[in-house]
Amino acid sequence: MTEKLVFTGKTHNTSGRNGGTVSSDGTLNLKLPQPHPAAENLFGAAWSACYMGAIELAAQQRKVKLPAGPEVDTEIDLNVKDGSYFLRARMNVTLDGLDRDIAHEIIHAAHEICPYSKAVHGNIDVETNLV
Repeated sequence: MTEKLVFTGKTHNTSGRNGGTVSSDGTLNLKLPQPHPAAENLFGAAWSACYMGAIELAAQQRKVKLPAGPEVDTEIDLNVKDGSYFLRARMNVTLDGLDRDIAHEIIHAAHEICPYSKAVHGNIDVETNLV
């Protein structure tokens, strides 16, 4: 199968007291005077958005109708140990009205679909909880 480009996200970022980020399509325009916690919040928001789509696709592949849209509360921790920085993540997923065993199967399968989950696999500790 031939690779197909689906989308390219393009942003321009500036630093300093008047720093910020603007996407080329205008959907994102934020003032970011400090890099943290903005970086962790933006990463969590982007990953959650992608992961919710992956949950919906995983359910569809299993012919499971989701009673309601998924919700994800993501926490991204910035840590330092011995002068080296690293991330840790927690994803708390709500799939109301779905059998818990099926929901667990879907949320774990979604990590195999989501490009963000694939990108961090083996690089950061990720805890995924069904709430």
